Amino acid sequence: MKAVYHKGPKGMEGLTYGDLDHAQVQAGEVRIKLKTAGLNHRDLFVLTRHGEEDPALVVGSDGAGIVEETGEGVTNVQKGDEVIINPGINWKHNTDAPPPEFDIVGLPGHGTFAESIVLPAENAVKKPDHLSWEESGVLALAGLTAYRALFTRGQIKEGMNVLIPGIGSGVATFLLQFAKAAGATVYVTSRSEEKRKKALELGADYAIDSEGDWEEAVDGTKMDLVIECVGAATFNKSLKQLRKGGTIVTFGASAGDEVTINLRDFFYGQQNLLGSTMGSAEELNEMIAFIEKHNIHPVMDKVYKLEDYEQAFERIEKAEQLGKVGFNISSF
Repeated sequence: MKAVYHKGPKGMEGLTYGDLDHAQVQAGEVRIKLKTAGLNHRDLFVLTRHGEEDPALVVGSDGAGIVEETGEGVTNVQKGDEVIINPGINWKHNTDAPPPEFDIVGLPGHGTFAESIVLPAENAVKKPDHLSWEESGVLALAGLTAYRALFTRGQIKEGMNVLIPGIGSGVATFLLQFAKAAGATVYVTSRSEEKRKKALELGADYAIDSEGDWEEAVDGTKMDLVIECVGAATFNKSLKQLRKGGTIVTFGASAGDEVTINLRDFFYGQQNLLGSTMGSAEELNEMIAFIEKHNIHPVMDKVYKLEDYEQAFERIEKAEQLGKVGFNISSF
């Protein structure tokens, strides 16, 4: 099968488009012939985490396609079903944190940037009827991450003021759409004037220049909830906008892993700091029901042919995208 896989030198240098053997379907597994796939920041990180001496690894965590083969004992899907891939393996129920056996599709096992994938049958989930194949292929990882951060961890409620720094990524655009559907007033930030304008078109109530004075831009309004997916570059500015007793949820650190905060201000302010990442199969089903109820579609940036993977990775690496970057794999 044709695939984008990593082998050898770390980084983009070890990434190749070529032929790999199909995996065999075992009991409890399915083979999905992939039509589309979605590119995430995680796929960039995998290129540095996959060992130089390790066997070739197909990259990619998101995808959608048609069930091509089922293993012994599979009952939840059958051949011909249209499905999306739940990228979280072995996290079934909504718990405080992932179980120790939790893994993500695309490392350590093969991912979705290929003509087909074999994975546990429980990770094949019915494709939402209202979404196109391209939209379905980019939905799960970013949509699930946004849903858990907002609803499970952030406990968003109608009427809240919600701040989303760094609008542009797939998760951030889902956060914007979900928060608006939940009835919140949404503030976003970006260095890009184009992205700020697009965010307002998507429903944001206020769009702030990341490099400006945030407090002045919001005219002193404090946030009930901040969803931080940038990291060190914005964390303290985000925290400064949080009301006393408010909550900041963080799941990303693309702009730096380590931050220094004023603990006295934090505990006198009775504020809450919560970590989040991905989500359970239970939350994925809740997220799908939510987007169906509110007719939410992923914000699509660009869709590439799989063999043009270098252009797609470069776009993500330079943070040029607004929304999701995807791949068309098969036209069957």
